Amino acid sequence: MTIKQVLKMGESQLLEVASPVKAFNTSELEMLIQDMKDTMSALSGAGLAAPQIGVGLQVVIFGFKENQRYPDADEIPFTVLINPQLTPLSDEIEEDWEGCLSVPGLRGKVPRYTHLRYQGFDQHGQAIDRQVDGFHARVVQHECDHLQGILYPMRIRDFRSFGFIEALFPEQVVMDE
Repeated sequence: MTIKQVLKMGESQLLEVASPVKAFNTSELEMLIQDMKDTMSALSGAGLAAPQIGVGLQVVIFGFKENQRYPDADEIPFTVLINPQLTPLSDEIEEDWEGCLSVPGLRGKVPRYTHLRYQGFDQHGQAIDRQVDGFHARVVQHECDHLQGILYPMRIRDFRSFGFIEALFPEQVVMDE
């Protein structure tokens, strides 16, 4: 497999709504997922959506045991989530820092639901139904936003908490994106 180039903010494909997947357990879907895994791994991402590599389908992947971008985050089981549906489980919202492989070098505080149910399917068409909270819920919401043509800066409420990583966090070592 090859590592795909991640589309960057400003590319119109990132602003389009992705189409539902209609066929599961196909070689094309397996190849897409492998390309997404390779790309996410090479870039040390926590998740990736198919539109980020130029494929307009409702497919997201996420998960890691440890991630150098998020050293304090708990492990998230690797998941392939297709045709997702998200349901907030409470009205509680928390603002926290987010970044994105499609918006390199920037971070911003984004409001997200803290408790969430996500449903959908894996690549074999098997149903997925989970209730999650914390960072896991944040990652799922972030990746599923890509399927609706939404980039995280569109959700920022206060642009005083948005900027270049080097300016916001001068003490941190910045990773290439």
